Amino acid sequence: MDIANFSLEILAFLFLIGVLAGFLDTLVGGGGLLAVPALLLSGIPPIYVLGTNKFQGSMGTGIATFLLFRKKKLDWQSVKNLMIASFIGSVIGGIIVQFVDTEILSFVIPIVLVIIAIYFIVSPKPRVISSSSNSDKRFESYAVPGVGFYDGMFGPGAGSFFVMTGVMLKKLEIIQATILAKPLNFASNIAGFIVFFIFGHIAFIVGLVMMLGQLIGSFAGTHYLLKANPKVIRVLIVISSLVMLAKYVDSLI
Repeated sequence: MDIANFSLEILAFLFLIGVLAGFLDTLVGGGGLLAVPALLLSGIPPIYVLGTNKFQGSMGTGIATFLLFRKKKLDWQSVKNLMIASFIGSVIGGIIVQFVDTEILSFVIPIVLVIIAIYFIVSPKPRVISSSSNSDKRFESYAVPGVGFYDGMFGPGAGSFFVMTGVMLKKLEIIQATILAKPLNFASNIAGFIVFFIFGHIAFIVGLVMMLGQLIGSFAGTHYLLKANPKVIRVLIVISSLVMLAKYVDSLI
């Protein structure tokens, strides 16, 4: 899409959204629930919105993943198969969405937000369990490719779903679940980007502007994540989910 279609004000607005989305996505997930409405308000067609969101979101999750590996908070051997599962699920979802009316997916957003908020309000503090447990296998075999599929097909809230399933099935502490979610979300973002790129559904100039914002936001978010109180992260997830739910419902009225 031609940059001439966008004023400096719109590009500046999208840059700021990129910063906020990158910071939010790194901490609690859900950055796409800021980016997608902003892209729609900019007059970009829905299918391009989904593709551009994958493009710009890959910067934030990529930077967060790189920094976490660099700080030795992630181990390649323990996440590579999970990343592959997320990637494959996202490819399948991304291909399917090219042939359906994206409007039929709009009901998914409020459901996603309500589930995320309720879970983190009522869920007890998880206990650490063996990595050979059935719950861990369900996480690897079903949850990860399932969330990857959702991210490839639609996307907003996928990061929070990765966190939620990490807490619920792997019984991880919230910080550990959030750290694990970054490479999985990066894999699904990259897979989705590749599919949308092949189909030619990405607004590159807009995506590059938002990627610059994502770079700044995710860098700041990663450093805060490693120092954050788990209770604060849990509260942020609930608050951000409810605020985004209200914002989304208001946009439909």
